Amino acid sequence: MVTTRKAILEDLPILLDFEQELIKAERPFDSTFKEGKISYYNIEKMIASDEVELIVAEENNEIIASGYASIFIPKSYFKFSKFAYLGFMYTKPSRRGRGINKLVVEALFNWVRSQDIDEVRLDVYDSNYGAIKAYEKVGFQRHLLKMRMTLE
Repeated sequence: MVTTRKAILEDLPILLDFEQELIKAERPFDSTFKEGKISYYNIEKMIASDEVELIVAEENNEIIASGYASIFIPKSYFKFSKFAYLGFMYTKPSRRGRGINKLVVEALFNWVRSQDIDEVRLDVYDSNYGAIKAYEKVGFQRHLLKMRMTLE
């Protein structure tokens, strides 16, 4: 049985590994990453923050997935006063396809609702079809395509 819970500091080593696996999986989608080891998050700070809910999924006392929701204040032209941003969505490859991401997202949604927030956003690479499909399965809709270029 898979369960979810709030991450604790003792989870830090496995979460740091998850972060590197996530970066490894996303490197092919982003040519702007630096070479070598990089980091997306300050996971220790996220665990301690009241503005972030970092969730892990466990099966047989093994952490198999993660995700976070963070509270943001939007620009003044939006009709909502706060929104939640989801990130660090990672499931071990051997556990994918079993609805574990959905369990993590549902746990995050519960926390977001408890903060009186109803707007939730995330970013996904436009060619990461597997991630897009997973997010659409839990109700996300495509909204904005971010574009970039390098002037040489």
